Parts: sequence; C-alpha cells; structure tokens
Amino acid sequence: QVQLVESGGGLVQTGESLRLSCAASGNILSMYGMGWYRQTPGKQRELVAVIIAGGGTNYADSVKGRFTISRDNAKNTVFLQMNSLKPEDTAVYYCNARRTVGATRYNYWGQGTQVTVSS
Repeated sequence: QVQLVESGGGLVQTGESLRLSCAASGNILSMYGMGWYRQTPGKQRELVAVIIAGGGTNYADSVKGRFTISRDNAKNTVFLQMNSLKPEDTAVYYCNARRTVGATRYNYWGQGTQVTVSS
C-alpha cells in the first residue's frame, strides 16, 4: 500500500508562487508515474501535470509555462512549482501515483492540499 502526503498549499495573491510537495511511502518514484490533479467544488478532478517513471513530463494547457513538476527519487518526493498563480488555479490539489503491472492497475491518491489564489 502506497501512502502519499501532500503539503505546501496555502493562500497567496495573484502572481505569487507556491511549491507543493508530495511525500511517498517507500521507494516508488522510479516505478510509478506521479501526477498532480486539482478539483474545485462541483467539477471533476482534472490533470495538472504528470511525470512518468522515465522522467518525461506533461502539463495541462492551462498551466504550461507556469507550473513545473519534478521529483527527488532519493527523498521519495514529487514537487509542483507553481508560478504566476491566477485565481482560476484555486482548487484542492491531489497527488497521484499509478502503475500497471500486467493486468493489475495500482492507483493511489493523497488527501489533498488547498490552494487559494486571491485577486
């Protein structure tokens, strides 16, 4: 069982930055694709950024050029650097770890961290 613990959320003003962290239990980052998702009330959870086991990254169009996902395998931690924040970035941000081994899919979520951007 993989446990994910997010931290780093908070209240900031438009244009400011935050860095989210996701600490994973165990040495999993080299085996799992890691991602950040976000969700606002009444809406579906949406992908923000992912980093695959091989190191490749992908971003939602709305955050390209502003957000950067990275990881520190030695610390079992994934980061989301968020710059030039906008009010529409306000959401609960969730860390995700997923892996498929044969016919078995592993999918884990953290508890979420609130990010609020004031205008």
